[in-house]
Amino acid sequence: MTTLLLVEDNEMNRDMLSRRLEKRGFTVRLAVDGAEGVALAQQTLPDLILMDMSLPILDGWEATKALRADPVTQHIPVIALTAHAMDGERSRALEAGCDDFDTKPVDLPRLLEKIEHLLAGKGAA
Repeated sequence: MTTLLLVEDNEMNRDMLSRRLEKRGFTVRLAVDGAEGVALAQQTLPDLILMDMSLPILDGWEATKALRADPVTQHIPVIALTAHAMDGERSRALEAGCDDFDTKPVDLPRLLEKIEHLLAGKGAA
């Protein structure tokens, strides 16, 4: 079974998205801030991480950089999730080490397509 790590500080977003992903057959682990997300990724080695970029304690940018700097987690695909759809956000997310970028509110079919694409690429490596 595919395990996703959802790092999201907004309880309503976390609850709604995790339930929708679980209905699609994913196992979803949850973290409420970037520091917890990094620690949980190191402990559980999920197949993919959905990373909110506006997080307390350690924001998504720094959390992703920490994941990329760690040989244990550097291979895990990360999709940045942000409510900021400004032009520079996508390139900033990719520069931080994210593999893809999606905006909130989440369009589930679009996000699922990105998840499947990255998981397929990971499996081929």
